[in-house]
Amino acid sequence: MEIKLYENEKIGEKMYHAKSKGGLNVYFIPKKGYSKQYATMTTKYGSIDNEFVPIGETEVLKVPEGIAHFLEHKLFEEPDFNIFDKFSELGANVNAFTGFTQTSYLFSSTENFDESLETLIKFVQNPHFTDENVEKEKGIIAQEIKMYDDDAGWRVFFNCLDAMYYNNPVKIDIAGTVDTIMEIDKDLLYKSYNTFYHPENMVLFIVGDLDFDKIMELVEKSERTDYKELGNIERKSPNEPKEVRQKLVTQDMVTSNPIFYIGFKDDKLGLDGMEESKKEMVSNILIDMLFSSSSEFYNEMYDKGLINNSFGGYFSGKETYGHSLIGGESDKPHEVYETIMAHLRKPAGEVLKKENFNRIMNDEVGNFLMSLDSIESIGNSATESILENFNMLEHLELMKNIEFQDIIDRFNEHLVEEKSVLSIIMPAE
Repeated sequence: MEIKLYENEKIGEKMYHAKSKGGLNVYFIPKKGYSKQYATMTTKYGSIDNEFVPIGETEVLKVPEGIAHFLEHKLFEEPDFNIFDKFSELGANVNAFTGFTQTSYLFSSTENFDESLETLIKFVQNPHFTDENVEKEKGIIAQEIKMYDDDAGWRVFFNCLDAMYYNNPVKIDIAGTVDTIMEIDKDLLYKSYNTFYHPENMVLFIVGDLDFDKIMELVEKSERTDYKELGNIERKSPNEPKEVRQKLVTQDMVTSNPIFYIGFKDDKLGLDGMEESKKEMVSNILIDMLFSSSSEFYNEMYDKGLINNSFGGYFSGKETYGHSLIGGESDKPHEVYETIMAHLRKPAGEVLKKENFNRIMNDEVGNFLMSLDSIESIGNSATESILENFNMLEHLELMKNIEFQDIIDRFNEHLVEEKSVLSIIMPAE
């Protein structure tokens, strides 16, 4: 077994990597003196992966929306015991989440780490789907979907994505719809599982005061080794125009105040690794410079009563999609939109100041260094970076390569009115 060591002496962090006999990529960051341990087992498979060639087949399969989230639920079901009860008995907290591009299973513990890790690996690698338990789960997830359909914050978000995108599945609710989950059956779950839960498509990341050799021994004792070579997973992404689909979407719901999102659709796609990570950093620094509570523009709108302290924004993007979202509560969402567009029409040099850039860059460095004190933050951030072919330990070096001109260039290419949409939820009368 070959063990690779990545080290950043400036921040005092090391990361180990090895591939298990079963083909699982295992990463470990030691944190000496920490009493808590954290592990996350992640597959590069999320809600947008609705069209793919199943392992062992040649034709593209289109699966129902929400199947990745459905799979996450079903993996927690074992025929002989309750997974949550098992972790609780071990003194560990277990959880899972499905995103647009990944599904993660995780636990934190202060005792019985070995038994908890063994339990994690075994339940993720040994699915138990039956016609009966699949049908039972449909009712449970349908209730979850209905709950989110009644959540104004959730709806204003997905309405915004739906307005931006024509065909990209990022516009679809991660859990799917009540109708689409009714199409899911045991055979589709196994096809999706066998394709995307292959260890070569997964990452196990561990943080804590532990020994990597012992971790690898435990992994190889616990894992399945009967996998065939995976090769490349063929995923099909629909064609997506650069233009936004709809400029304005409004919906009436039970909410105390109007809420809104302004979305900017990104068309600088197809990036990976350091390029993608740099674009994400630059975009979020730009959003902070313009719209964070420390910006002049934020305080101008706040003083006019257009926004309150719920206002903020961020960029989110992967290889096949990207968007910036700015929003919050406002009694005058249309006026906020027009005010922001008028501000963004100004020359970059007028709205972006070098001293503001320097201050935010210093803040970002401090925030990153602080995040290294949290084992959960390390595990989640490092896993996401690995899935994007980027080493989290190179984060500071990448930040040092970001220049003020990068922010100006991103401002001019991304925050333009023709790529913007407005999503509003109004209080129902």
